[in-house]
Amino acid sequence: MRRADRLFQIIQILRRHRGPVTAEVIAQELETSKRTVYRDIADLAAQRVPIRGEAGVGYVLENGFDLPPLMLTQDEVEAAVLGAQWVASRGDPELARAALDLIAKIGATVPERLRPLVLEPATRAVPSWKSVPDRLDMAAARRSIHTGRKIHMVYRDEQERETERTVWPFAIGYHEAVRLLMTWCELRQDFRSFRTDRVSTAEFLPDRYPERPATLRARWRKHAMAEYERRKAMAQRAAG
Repeated sequence: MRRADRLFQIIQILRRHRGPVTAEVIAQELETSKRTVYRDIADLAAQRVPIRGEAGVGYVLENGFDLPPLMLTQDEVEAAVLGAQWVASRGDPELARAALDLIAKIGATVPERLRPLVLEPATRAVPSWKSVPDRLDMAAARRSIHTGRKIHMVYRDEQERETERTVWPFAIGYHEAVRLLMTWCELRQDFRSFRTDRVSTAEFLPDRYPERPATLRARWRKHAMAEYERRKAMAQRAAG
């Protein structure tokens, strides 16, 4: 790997992580030595790239520094196009249009040598033939998530029983055939996920819920990990 490419990749690695990244982790990904990483970090700092940290602890790229958004590698172009293809075939109409627009923008702005990766990609996402139609306005649901507003809905479960729920939506999970609205449910006072094809009616309320969507997502991840560990322990006890 050329030195210039290696310096660029170090910045990308630091951008990718939220916490400190050790020289060992960087060296493993770049398949180089820690001594080389230390030298590269010093060179970047000399070029006024705002990297904070020290050897043995880890490095962080401080806020306020960024690279031109479309300085993409070949692998990054292929990953972006493949992801956009997946969204175009499985997302709701608004997201699908946005994905196609994204592919067109990438094709118009990347260097000429990378353009065939967009116009004639070697990797493709196959269409989803089993996708279940949404019965929820997904664009409105995303807006409710972004603004932290409640949704009141009538939901039909597997036994066709209907219940009324007021929920705090904070994420949408896109699976192969169905979409899940991840929420805090006021009725159950707990996290609940709802299949979007089983929503009978939905009212998008102006009321804001008391927590930030990002806070709910963090709490949900912690809750899901605890539930996973609990089930894992039960399975181990049953097997033993």
